[in-house]
Amino acid sequence: MDRLSNTVRPYAWGSTTAIPELLGIGPTGEPQAEVWMGAHPGDPSRVVRTGEDGGPREVALSDLIAADPESELGAATVAKFGPRLPFLLKLLAAGSPLSLQVHPDLAQAREGFAEEERRGVPLDAPERNYKDANHKPELICALTPFEGLCGFRPAAEAAATLEALEVDSLKPYVDLLRARPEGAALREVLTAVLSGDPAETAATVREAAAAAERLGGPYEPYASAARHFPGDPGVIAAMLLNPVTLQPGEAMFLGAGVPHAYLSGLGVEIMANSDNVLRCGLTPKHVDVPELLRVVRFDPADADVLRPEPDADGAEVYATPIDEFRLSRHVLAPGGAPRDLTAPSAPQILLCTSGTPHANDLELKPGEAVFVPAGERTELSGSGTVFRATVLI
Repeated sequence: MDRLSNTVRPYAWGSTTAIPELLGIGPTGEPQAEVWMGAHPGDPSRVVRTGEDGGPREVALSDLIAADPESELGAATVAKFGPRLPFLLKLLAAGSPLSLQVHPDLAQAREGFAEEERRGVPLDAPERNYKDANHKPELICALTPFEGLCGFRPAAEAAATLEALEVDSLKPYVDLLRARPEGAALREVLTAVLSGDPAETAATVREAAAAAERLGGPYEPYASAARHFPGDPGVIAAMLLNPVTLQPGEAMFLGAGVPHAYLSGLGVEIMANSDNVLRCGLTPKHVDVPELLRVVRFDPADADVLRPEPDADGAEVYATPIDEFRLSRHVLAPGGAPRDLTAPSAPQILLCTSGTPHANDLELKPGEAVFVPAGERTELSGSGTVFRATVLI
């Protein structure tokens, strides 16, 4: 197994303190948003292997896998997902709201990618929606209290939320949400919010933000979003969604078509290896309203909070309906028996979030991770908490 060297990504929305506190180091004063663990081409982890001269040589995990996919990933993983690591594991620390967004399903991603390729849209163009032909289901597991938004509220609840602001220009939306079938009403309101006259929308957002500041309490997340993105229609769109508070150990699964945003907190995130994001707001980046409306699922429902289920091996598993990743948590008590995590046909990444457990003979500290090739004997021992990322074969 290989200890991973990972880069901290300094996105502007990142917390300045959460990741340094986990790592036990001093803050730099700059935002530290994400730590990527995996073989994503945008920022792959590095490992140290023996070079041709017999000495240590640092190599990108993506290059290591590309050189011999079956040895690193296992033949069954390559047969099912192709010659690349199917997931990306992250530490994510939100100090301010991330963009309100949605992800396509696999068929939509393939269709959208092929269409933009046909039209010759450069991969790095700001108006590009589909960077690859894969879907991007996600799971976020809280390490601290974690605030987010996930999925549409029932229309009547969304109407009450908007009505309480007492903003005249929001009244037509309130009436629509109460008069039409839920899915149709939510579609019509979101379309109007994102497609309206920019100056009029910005004025409505300013009024709504001032009202949210006055009301406080459950309206504080919207006031906060407006402080970071003044005049952004995503502030109103966010009020159509379910607010979610995760306690440490709880998780939220984000499937295709589900609008969502992270607001604050530290968590472990895992996703299918894709960059496909369609944005609804709370961002200076491109918002493609027609394509967004094609992908969004206007199905109101309560946001489901996932709690891990114990399995026979002592792990706590976060069950999800996809195969590209499987996240589990191992809480190791002092003096407990070692746990065998050997996966004959699948790769895995082990991430420590507390204590000083051992993966084989490697001691892990909070924030440290290792990559384990398929079939390598793997034993966890000592005390602490380890998250295990792998695939379902």
